[in-house]
Amino acid sequence: MSLGTHEEAHRRIESGWFRAAIFGVSDGLVTNASLILGFAGANPGHSVVRLAGLAGLVAGSFSMASGEYVSMRAHKELLEYEIGVERKSLLDFPEAEQAELRELFVAQGIEPELSTRLAEDLMRDPELALRTHAREELGVDPSATGKPWAAAFSSLIAFSLGALLPLLPWLFTSNGNEVWTSIALAGLGALAVGGVIGWMTRNGIVRWALRQFVIAALAAAVTFEIGRLVGTH
Repeated sequence: MSLGTHEEAHRRIESGWFRAAIFGVSDGLVTNASLILGFAGANPGHSVVRLAGLAGLVAGSFSMASGEYVSMRAHKELLEYEIGVERKSLLDFPEAEQAELRELFVAQGIEPELSTRLAEDLMRDPELALRTHAREELGVDPSATGKPWAAAFSSLIAFSLGALLPLLPWLFTSNGNEVWTSIALAGLGALAVGGVIGWMTRNGIVRWALRQFVIAALAAAVTFEIGRLVGTH
């Protein structure tokens, strides 16, 4: 009896690009929409709101990029240091590392005899042994410790795109409807971001879209009301 061909189509998400993209766009959208509407609530004039939105976009995007770079760089260097410690231990104490590897396999439910053979086979290849120890003990692949510059650039672009959406009417129109247009664009953007999350996770497009919309609307409403109450005087 033929079992046929079985293929599983998985998406490549282990690098964290999806989290970074969604976080950047969502943060840019909610942050700048709230900032713009907070200023608009105080009614300081079109040019002031526009300047605040531009400042929020530039400052926020570079803040996101620098924060992503610093945090990922620190995490990468920490992992590389720990991997270096493991590499040195494999060279200095191979018997102890082999026994440790065997115990890790046994703890996962593999038969002791098979665990011993697996540990012996892995220890014959130093790099394979290092990768196995790193995955089992540190939860990381030595060849995939992250790319700080790539993460920083992607965060900058994602935040900028999200922050630009509610700013567009303040850049290109001055007909007195900028507040409502900004609210509409921010709402549509929030629905779109939530919908993408729901589609990617297969966990309900409408539910995620409404969830993201409510979060953005709440933040914008609070800052608008604060701006209205405080005013410019």
